[in-house]
Order: sequence, then C-alpha cells, then structure tokens
Amino acid sequence: MDSRDRIPHDDWADQDLLTRAEAAHRLAEEIADVKAKVAAGHDDEVTLRRLAALEAALEQYRGG
Repeated sequence: MDSRDRIPHDDWADQDLLTRAEAAHRLAEEIADVKAKVAAGHDDEVTLRRLAALEAALEQYRGG
C-alpha cells in the first residue's frame, strides 16, 4: 500500500473499545452463566471466587 493511500491516522482503537455500558452488560451475562453453574452444583472454591470477582467488577462499572 502506498503511504499516500492511507488515512491521516489509524482509527482502529475506536472500533475496539467497549463502552462502560457494554462492559457491564457482558459482565451481567457472565454472572448469570456462573450463577447457573453454581445452582447446578459446580460450587467449588474457584467458581465461587470467580463469581465474587465478577460481581465486584460489575458493581464498579455501575458506579458503586
């Protein structure tokens, strides 16, 4: 590609960023999945710690 064909500055970063709302939404979905695993009997220490960490992260995104 010739350098004259390029746009003035790359804009890839704008396409790869999550908004806080999107991040919170994805965390909420993951929390629901992990809670379903816990309800199904997968309540080992690692899973419970993961759930607690996900919930803490979601709380931060929601401004808590």
